[in-house]
Amino acid sequence: MLSSPRPSVIQLAIKEKSALYAAYIPLFAEGGIFIPSQRDYKLGDDVYVLLSLPGESERYPVAGKVAWITPPKAANNRTQGIGIRFPEGPKSQALRQKIEALLGNLLASDRQTQTI
Repeated sequence: MLSSPRPSVIQLAIKEKSALYAAYIPLFAEGGIFIPSQRDYKLGDDVYVLLSLPGESERYPVAGKVAWITPPKAANNRTQGIGIRFPEGPKSQALRQKIEALLGNLLASDRQTQTI
């Protein structure tokens, strides 16, 4: 019997609001985050993220899925990496609300991000 590979574990510490703005993915219903990575991922891969937000020592565990991939040498000098979609549920909703509260007015900005 084939077992699926264990999800990779990524620790992502975002230290500044501008970096959080660039990485946050509000287009996903539950929210999501961009993770710079040179590793090879496929859409739908499970990824376990320990996420730290600016000004906080707490790490938020997220069992997400790869929802898109930015390949090496992407257009507009975009950083290679993966977009992780947060799973459905109250923990993801709380994390999304916390991120959006931290970002505040930045969410309405039209500055380019690492995301779609």
